[in-house]
Amino acid sequence: MAAKPCICVEHVSRVFGKKKVLDDIALAVERGEIFGMLGPSGAGKTTLVKLIAGIDQATEGTIHVFDVKMPHLQAMKRIGFMAQSDALYEELTALENLQFFSAIYGLRGKRQKERIEEVAELVHLTEHLKKTVHHYSGGMKRRLSLAASLLHEPEVLILDEPTVGIDPVLRQSIWAELERIRQQGTTIVVTTHVMDEAEKCQRLAMIRDGRLIAVGSPNELKEKTHSETIEQAFLYFGGAHQ
Repeated sequence: MAAKPCICVEHVSRVFGKKKVLDDIALAVERGEIFGMLGPSGAGKTTLVKLIAGIDQATEGTIHVFDVKMPHLQAMKRIGFMAQSDALYEELTALENLQFFSAIYGLRGKRQKERIEEVAELVHLTEHLKKTVHHYSGGMKRRLSLAASLLHEPEVLILDEPTVGIDPVLRQSIWAELERIRQQGTTIVVTTHVMDEAEKCQRLAMIRDGRLIAVGSPNELKEKTHSETIEQAFLYFGGAHQ
């Protein structure tokens, strides 16, 4: 029997006031894949990942993570979430921020120290841990947010535009690290509007105006549309569904 998907989104819509931000989204994310959500700003990607993380609730439809209906507190403890805006304490040092977040996740003593060292090294912030976050650049804050989301070694990692404001060299190293984490069994959901990042995902959901316009591997989506690039495929699907 085939393994159940790690994340199952079934006919999900989200309405804010009179505005329908998501319209009848249905998709499944398999265990141990990097699943990308590609679309322009305002497409609904952030709303969808917040629903998956249990931070918000769907107006219609259901979301299951680990076979548990979201939002669910125990399931949320197994998820790492990195928001688009950095939720950091600017007056504290980076180290104090990581100590605070790791304590929330139940990490103490030696284990806390080890994990902070590991995630800081991963995002190239080891030499900057004693600096207050107030003095960090935008890119450094993104890296610190990523480190915080990885502290408790989540089974599902949800990253909303994780590399915005990060220089190309570090962007490459972060994606290499995401691939390494995936190979260890972590399921990763990442939103992006950067086409070369979309190519690095095992599968992609293309989202436009709150609707799902296509799902598949980058190669499948390009082959289906006779496109050379993901950008061309996105434009094809977007135009075909107008």
